[in-house]
Amino acid sequence: MSSSTTEFQRIWIDQCAATEDIRDHFGLSNALDYLIGEKLFSFLRAAEQDPLFAAELPDFIREIQRLFTAEVIRDYLDRMERTKYLAPLDPDPEMDDLDELDDPDEDEPWLENPVMGAEELLRFSRVRQLLQRNGSLYGSRTTGVERGARGRCSAAN
Repeated sequence: MSSSTTEFQRIWIDQCAATEDIRDHFGLSNALDYLIGEKLFSFLRAAEQDPLFAAELPDFIREIQRLFTAEVIRDYLDRMERTKYLAPLDPDPEMDDLDELDDPDEDEPWLENPVMGAEELLRFSRVRQLLQRNGSLYGSRTTGVERGARGRCSAAN
């Protein structure tokens, strides 16, 4: 294995450092979107295919939990679940920018592909479980996404 591969699987360290600057300059919401909504999901996709990334995942999760409180993480995941995974596909009439109505699926190709959609729902469920594993705020609460994913999986069997 090359050293560039070894370095790349540890990219989460730089991403976590960048998150602190993002929080300072652009706010908590942008920092959460960047680190959890974008980087953690991408890293988890890589970890599903590459054992080197999978080995780094626990450390990445611990660093996210260090950067954000359990309550902030829970609130972010709850909002993400409501607005991204359980949200209706109808456009929001409150949107100010009509350009966003052009192609709502452009950033979310999984909306048009049921298999990709199921994978993304399961990935969201895994992110929630990983981030909440050590948090005392959560207990064994089952989310709407988890209930929906389980229902679809059991219906397929």
